[in-house]
Amino acid sequence: MNTNGGRSRIRALRRSRPRRWRRMAQKKYLQAKLTQFLREDRIQLWKPPYTDENKEVGLALKDLAKKYSDKLECCENEVEKIIEEIRCKAVERGTGNENYKTTGMATIEVFLPARLRKDRKKLLETRLHITGRELRSKIAETYGFQENYIKIVINKKQLQLGKALEEQGVTHNVKALVLELKQSEEDVRRDFQVHEEEQNEAEQKERRIQRTKRGLEILAERAETVDPETTPYLEIANQTGRSIRIPPSERKALTLAMGYHEKGRAFLKRKEYEIALPFLLDADRYFCECCRELLDTVDNYAVLQLDIVWCYFRLEQLECLDDAEKKLHLAQNCFKNCYGENHQRLVHIKGNCGKEKVLFLRLYLLQGIRNYHSGNGEEAREYLNKARQLFKELYIDPSKVHNLLQLGFTAQEARLGLRACEGNVDHAATHITNRREELAQIRREEREKKRRRLENINSLKGMGYSTHAAKQALHQASGNLDTALKILLSNPYLWLSDFGPETNSHRESPSQENIDQLVYMGFDTVVAAAALRVFRGNVQLAAQTLAHNGGSLPPDLQLAADDSSTPSTSPSDSASPSDSASPSDSVSPSDSAGTSSASTDEDMEIDAVNEILEDIPEHEEDYLDSTLEEEEIIIAEYLSYVENIKAATKEN
Repeated sequence: MNTNGGRSRIRALRRSRPRRWRRMAQKKYLQAKLTQFLREDRIQLWKPPYTDENKEVGLALKDLAKKYSDKLECCENEVEKIIEEIRCKAVERGTGNENYKTTGMATIEVFLPARLRKDRKKLLETRLHITGRELRSKIAETYGFQENYIKIVINKKQLQLGKALEEQGVTHNVKALVLELKQSEEDVRRDFQVHEEEQNEAEQKERRIQRTKRGLEILAERAETVDPETTPYLEIANQTGRSIRIPPSERKALTLAMGYHEKGRAFLKRKEYEIALPFLLDADRYFCECCRELLDTVDNYAVLQLDIVWCYFRLEQLECLDDAEKKLHLAQNCFKNCYGENHQRLVHIKGNCGKEKVLFLRLYLLQGIRNYHSGNGEEAREYLNKARQLFKELYIDPSKVHNLLQLGFTAQEARLGLRACEGNVDHAATHITNRREELAQIRREEREKKRRRLENINSLKGMGYSTHAAKQALHQASGNLDTALKILLSNPYLWLSDFGPETNSHRESPSQENIDQLVYMGFDTVVAAAALRVFRGNVQLAAQTLAHNGGSLPPDLQLAADDSSTPSTSPSDSASPSDSASPSDSVSPSDSAGTSSASTDEDMEIDAVNEILEDIPEHEEDYLDSTLEEEEIIIAEYLSYVENIKAATKEN
């Protein structure tokens, strides 16, 4: 898995959007435009003369609709209808604010799944001291969902079931997005068999989510401690494909972030957006645990922001696009920091920037969509035209792809190669061949580097040090075994915790044979016994430490030796039936069952890991590969919205 690649692309849709979506998009534009006018004119619709004392619509609203319809040159009835919706929402919000002040009952704006069409936006009152699980239960009961098969996103984060709402930053008037992991209840009522199938499907999806999370945890823990020839794990590489050194404190967070992103993109590719979004939000959470400097050197975080906004868009959650400006601005800055001004850093590393232009096409397209739904027609037109211009540059003649296929290259290699070489088939063939050879050489070098590192870790483990201590020392020593050993001997705090308090109660007095070995080497009897107590009888560690410190224990270890010499077990604890039992007596039916259970758990872990690996593509630039068919359709659609705003609204 690479820090600038190794991600799945989204396959293109081959059909245009339904008319319902077009009308919804146009209405969203009008709402945004009218909201702008109301703010500019400082009009408060919830007050007279637009709302009377009974909170009913006032006569002045019709005059306001006439004024704005003339300004927009569109249908007066349509404008009046939308202004009335804005007024009703403002009145509801005011009522909710008063209620919250007097009763403490907060209002949550709930956005339901797309299948509910007109009834998607609801207001729900709740206390903020309840847990996420209680809120999920309330939403499920109120709107007819099965509780275990919905996920809730608030403040662009997955709701945590075990924590109180106020602990998670949930406030009055917050927006909540409901993701459904199964099909409509209407089908359930119509056919019991369909209900069972959907329930099974939802259960499978939930199990798949949990299995994926477990697989990622396993792979993140494995990194750098296993034999790369026999055990799979995730590696982090730079833009050329070479692995990079990352502080251990951040490595796990980055590995998990990238793993969740990979899985989310795999679901995006299969158009399972309801499942993809939670994984993408989890990836965002883990990326936020990494330092800013690290995120500025890789494009993963920028691509993730695009994927989250794209997911909201494909879920038809236009309200969530309000957050898109922040995410798209963040993506743009990350690309600039990672690729350099005008992509000069990227060109220096890769020799071209043709393939990465796909990301900027997606960025401009989403910026155009966001501006359109925010009522910024001219800005939307500008970004959409930039996206269209990039599409023309990136369009690939199918006959050229066919020519490269005839030479034995894959369709993915052909598209990436042609974009890197501006459509020149001969140059693309050379580029692909050179890249294949370069990657093969890098992989050989990386395998050898991993093999040497694993040997060094095992060498230090053979001397009595723990895997954790060996990894830390080798990281500080840049992989040099002799230097790592000196670091361990000079800094006992690196590994002293491995013999911590939890093992003190089980220390035994060192054997006379081990003490004699150290005495034979020239060490004092008392010091030898103390060292063996610290190291639980490990002669190698004791000898190395004493030799390095001139025949005595360093101060830290002397304290540990004094602590360990104090008896910590009572006579009744020193012997038990299990201690004196023979091997044959120690085997019981429960032990046998435990072995079987362990074997089953191991099989489940293998399945979880394999499921992750299946979704990590082999090509390091897979995330840059796209036919752009879906983008082409959406660019054309939104340009038609922008170009025909007046005509479309008059038609309504």
